[in-house]
Amino acid sequence: MENIKIAKAGNSGPKVRSDCFVQLEILQSGGIQLELKSKVASLYGESIKTLVNEVLVHFGIKNARLELVDKGALPWVISARLEAAIKQLIATEKEFLPDFITENQYPTQKERFRFSRLYLPGNTPSMFLNAGLHEPDAIILDLEDAVAPSKKDEARILVRNALRACNFYNVERMVRINQGPRGIDDLKAIIPHNVHVVLVPKIEDTDYIKQVIETIDEVSKKYKLKQEVYLMPIVESALGIEMAFEIAKSSPQIVALAIGLEDYTADLGVRRTLAGTESLYARSRLVNACHAAKIQPIDSVFSDVGDMEGLMQNVKNSKSLGFEGMGCIHPRQVPIIKSGFAPGLEEIEKGKKIVFAAQKAEEQGLGVVSLGTKMIDPPVVKRHLKNIDLAIKLGLLNEGWQATMIVEE
Repeated sequence: MENIKIAKAGNSGPKVRSDCFVQLEILQSGGIQLELKSKVASLYGESIKTLVNEVLVHFGIKNARLELVDKGALPWVISARLEAAIKQLIATEKEFLPDFITENQYPTQKERFRFSRLYLPGNTPSMFLNAGLHEPDAIILDLEDAVAPSKKDEARILVRNALRACNFYNVERMVRINQGPRGIDDLKAIIPHNVHVVLVPKIEDTDYIKQVIETIDEVSKKYKLKQEVYLMPIVESALGIEMAFEIAKSSPQIVALAIGLEDYTADLGVRRTLAGTESLYARSRLVNACHAAKIQPIDSVFSDVGDMEGLMQNVKNSKSLGFEGMGCIHPRQVPIIKSGFAPGLEEIEKGKKIVFAAQKAEEQGLGVVSLGTKMIDPPVVKRHLKNIDLAIKLGLLNEGWQATMIVEE
């Protein structure tokens, strides 16, 4: 009898879309036997069969029985699912890489603003396709909590393919890796494909950060990558909060620290509330550590996607504590978070008056800045100057705004 091996990958079910399910059996003889189930087989059946054969040949498989249930999957999804099944059956270092589209080869900047970051479950390709059209500041392809343990290896291949072939419309490209050795394997798979920022979860000290940086350096050297890969550690425990400053200043590649409040409150043994008093110490300590290390503090996600008023209040509270962004778990949260962290009209107008007064005082050689009858302290000027610079970067204020100002007596 034949020693038949069977592997499965992908997703199936009535609600699945833009994905596929494959079941692969490696045979001793008989060639390639493909059973394709697809509502678009009349249009794309031949191209799917051609792709399947290319993938199997690439991995040296000549005899196999393959069932493929297509739910509108794009070629890079199909090839990822098939590669995941193959790697359950044979040991191989080969990869079947889709073309790296030019739209995905843009860089990022260390100092860019990161108000909103939209989490996308790493094993759900339907959520990838239009994510960039919602205009978050970044997308996060999540390989950690959003992926079931049994699906993590195939999610890694899917995310790798998405980084090459799925257009994210110029938003910053982030990947949240797993912990421990699996996270290192994640890095080896994704770093060659223009990852801008790596989110490193559940960090409590600097040891794992060092491993991450060493791995990124090794991969970058191997593939001759020139672009810097930045890091955003996520602090999610009481110990992590106490170590926040040490983590924040441990590498120049770290651009931000994020806080994960679901895990943090669980570590304390308390319930997370809308008021947030149970996490005030932790959030304040993380913000202070980030500003001391000159990096961005990023707040946790707001989990109730139906409560827009609660989200806006949460953003206001977050901004008042000194945070400079937060995560999103649904596209509808993006505009509220972006507008909440951006300077408001009243804030901009007040900032213009204070910064203009400070510039005039400097031109006149005055050591004191005054606005009307009020004296303005240097830290206040500095804070408003930062807001004015941000408003210009966001297109909310023209660079030549000083020309419209009138000196207040």
